Amino acid sequence: MKRFAYLRSSDAVTLAFLLIVTGVHLLFAPRIPQWYIAVLSNVVLGSAILLSTRSVYRSGAQSNAAVRLFRDWYLLPSILLIYAQTSSIAYPLHGRDYDTWLIAADRWLFGTDPTHWISQFAHPVLTELLQLAYASYYLFFIVLFTELYRRQDHTWFRGGALLVVYGFYLSYIGYMLLPAIGPRFTLHDFSTLDAELPGLFLTEYLRAFINAGGGAPSGAADPLLSVHRDAFPSGHTQLTLVAMYIAFASRARIKWWLLAGGTLLIISTVYMRYHYVTDLLAGLLFFLLTVWSGKRIDAWWNRNQ
Repeated sequence: MKRFAYLRSSDAVTLAFLLIVTGVHLLFAPRIPQWYIAVLSNVVLGSAILLSTRSVYRSGAQSNAAVRLFRDWYLLPSILLIYAQTSSIAYPLHGRDYDTWLIAADRWLFGTDPTHWISQFAHPVLTELLQLAYASYYLFFIVLFTELYRRQDHTWFRGGALLVVYGFYLSYIGYMLLPAIGPRFTLHDFSTLDAELPGLFLTEYLRAFINAGGGAPSGAADPLLSVHRDAFPSGHTQLTLVAMYIAFASRARIKWWLLAGGTLLIISTVYMRYHYVTDLLAGLLFFLLTVWSGKRIDAWWNRNQ
């Protein structure tokens, strides 16, 4: 293990998951369009991680500033890259979606479809607030880890990074195992969401931006053909809870802001029709698994370096 002393636990987990995703692409290449682009991207990213981490480890403060910046922050674009791969290949792997299972679970638990039930509380002001909360998802991590990065002691910056990326990768495994598109497509008319759930000023633009990022851009002839399968589990619920945990455990200054904003974000996942409540419950279980096993992985890796 000493030979990998230049890798942090988050680096090791990222490299391991890149190998897993690359293996899936190679194994199921006949089912995955342009699989070779993903494989090449993963090889380039993995090489960049190894080269930058080793360079900074060897040269320390004397290493190139741009290389140090990439070494400390590459995880954010990596999460987005791997998300796009895993959520877009989920349907080709199975040839079907499993929304009917999730709808049945919601109806068994609640006797109704929660996204229909919560529509009785819809109001443009509330819609605007909750769409803003949902759109702030990645901002939570940027603000939180910027605060942790500015500390002299980077213990929480590094340990927290492991919990976040590990949590994301666990959710991506869920996407690949149980592809689902969510209630905005199955229980509601996706083409009329702007009319049925209007906001005030930014909702329509934020909704369009999120749709495009999830593989359903405006004007798509049939968004079901391209939309990412990322409903189960609710990564927004899982990782928002992870961010809350890190914020309070590290005594971050933004912990109360993150608690308030994160609570609204979790509510928004159902109100804005992105998720079934079953997805949120799964997100809670994935959160508990992330913290329980992630802390052990981090401790084991650090102990053996």
